[in-house]
Amino acid sequence: MLDKPLLIDGTWRAPSGSRTTEVKNPATGQVIARLPVCERADLDEALAAAAKGFESWRKTTALERSRVMLRAASLVRERAETIAQHMVREQGKPLAEARGEANAAPEHIEWHAEEARRSYGRVIPSRIPGARQIVVKEPVGPVAAFSPWNFPINQLVRKISAALAAGCSVIAKPPEETPSACIELAKAFQDAGVPDGVVNIVFGIPAEVSEYLIASPIIQKISFTGSVPVGKALAAAAASHMKRSTMELGGHAPYIVAADADIAAAAKLGVMLKFRNAGQVCASPTRFYIEDSVYDRFKDSFVAGAKALKVGDGLAEDTQMGPLANPRRLDAMEMFVEDAVAAGAKLECGGRRIGNAGFFFEPTVLSDVPEEARIMNEEPFGPVAALVRVGSVDEAIKRSNRLPFGLAAFAFTRSLAVADRFACELAAGMVSINHFGIAAAETPFGGIKDSGYGSEGGAESLDAYQTVKFVSHIGA
Repeated sequence: MLDKPLLIDGTWRAPSGSRTTEVKNPATGQVIARLPVCERADLDEALAAAAKGFESWRKTTALERSRVMLRAASLVRERAETIAQHMVREQGKPLAEARGEANAAPEHIEWHAEEARRSYGRVIPSRIPGARQIVVKEPVGPVAAFSPWNFPINQLVRKISAALAAGCSVIAKPPEETPSACIELAKAFQDAGVPDGVVNIVFGIPAEVSEYLIASPIIQKISFTGSVPVGKALAAAAASHMKRSTMELGGHAPYIVAADADIAAAAKLGVMLKFRNAGQVCASPTRFYIEDSVYDRFKDSFVAGAKALKVGDGLAEDTQMGPLANPRRLDAMEMFVEDAVAAGAKLECGGRRIGNAGFFFEPTVLSDVPEEARIMNEEPFGPVAALVRVGSVDEAIKRSNRLPFGLAAFAFTRSLAVADRFACELAAGMVSINHFGIAAAETPFGGIKDSGYGSEGGAESLDAYQTVKFVSHIGA
């Protein structure tokens, strides 16, 4: 039992009620803990704590905020192995991937700690003699942050770090499926000296928590990472209260391979990106558009790479792909495969569950997938790749931009002219050409269209957590 999972006003405590939810190990399907979830009374206390914490933190100098955050980054780095082990047991990803996520978290904290000291205003020359016109940036207020289960630390650390750097307090609701790593992250901030009430952690019934926090007059900013339908509902709720929001929602990333590309490199990276975290990645590519003349060569190399992946418990050192997070994803994968094959696609490999224990699914490749197949129109969020033959780069770009999603896009070519076309014409918030170049702390992460709005990471990260105040005055 995770008996004291709530951090409210600097104290780890149990919820006021008796409701709990199960935490399962995806590799076995077994319940490994029961997580108590909060009641409305707990949320009221968290809101009061965040209001109090904001008043003290907003007055803390940027230098001191930065120092506290740098101490937190150091503690997270020291505790990275513990955090990684928690992620593997509760989320299922391979240990190597969990370690990568845990060790990247301090970089996000450090980046935002540095940005806290560089949040500049400006002076505007006045048209009135003797007047001084200045623009200053101020923290927007207490923040409600909602993070997903597929990257328990990666997403939560971005939200907390940006809020703290800007001078905001935060009530974070991490995923109930993967609580332990998130609790360790919050403890690092607390142990680093973040004042009571500045970072608060609650677990609860998602719809109840989001509805109550967004409606509260204390909360001034919402940050959400998750599915498109839920994100749209939360964005609408935030808008009804005139509250700003950052929405990092689902994607359905295209992966274009031009005829002149390095086919071996494109196939190798495609396998890594598609099956990383068992495909449970918002920026994971699914629609692979390959020019006709290199289609068979790419397909053969890609299928061989998928077949060679070692699937197993994430705690085994040789595991390259772990289980899906829950049985719902297994059902979804079977549906996507059956629908595509019925529509005329060829199953090149995979397509089935593995064993009877845990939530394992084979790395799956479908070829010559027709546009009407559901996997070409709905985000699968799992280890299924759809290969499509195209006649030209023009066709690949047109089909890539067809859907209402616009988070990430990947493309391969040796031509600078074609690369420039990909950069300019692909409708996505992030475009990576000839390599995997997204999600670093210093780069903006976010989408367009139904994939959301706003950026997490990079110099743009603090913008959504600050208000701009214009001051014009004439000295007495």
